[in-house]
Amino acid sequence: MTGMPISLLQPAGLVASPAFSHVAVVPPGATTIYLGGQNGVDETGSIVSADVAAQASKALDNASVALKAAGATLEDVIQWFVLLDEGADLASAYGAIAPKLARDGAPPLVTAARVAGLGVPGALIEVSAVAALPPERDAALKG
Repeated sequence: MTGMPISLLQPAGLVASPAFSHVAVVPPGATTIYLGGQNGVDETGSIVSADVAAQASKALDNASVALKAAGATLEDVIQWFVLLDEGADLASAYGAIAPKLARDGAPPLVTAARVAGLGVPGALIEVSAVAALPPERDAALKG
């Protein structure tokens, strides 16, 4: 028997967007995965570029590696949190990551903010996320 699916909703009465949903419903028995902030750094912790698009792409690659360690993929993300340095170009950052976030069905929830600075010197973007695996997929990974 399979559990309820994870649902991403765009309720009537709220803005309809192809870029984000408004509500995520995770059924009982699903595994929730919390991804800590990822920057555009290489495996030594060095910033990969002074360009926000390059940093954004690398931050998402790093998020993918971290999620894989937990048995998840970018498709399993139900909510993204994006912090951008106040001087960073939003269009360039989003343009670099949008193709990697595209998926069939409803998009994930997205929270974005501009900040005065990030914890990693030289970082222009930081992404973190919440992912969820439905019970039947989680059981298959453990089995």
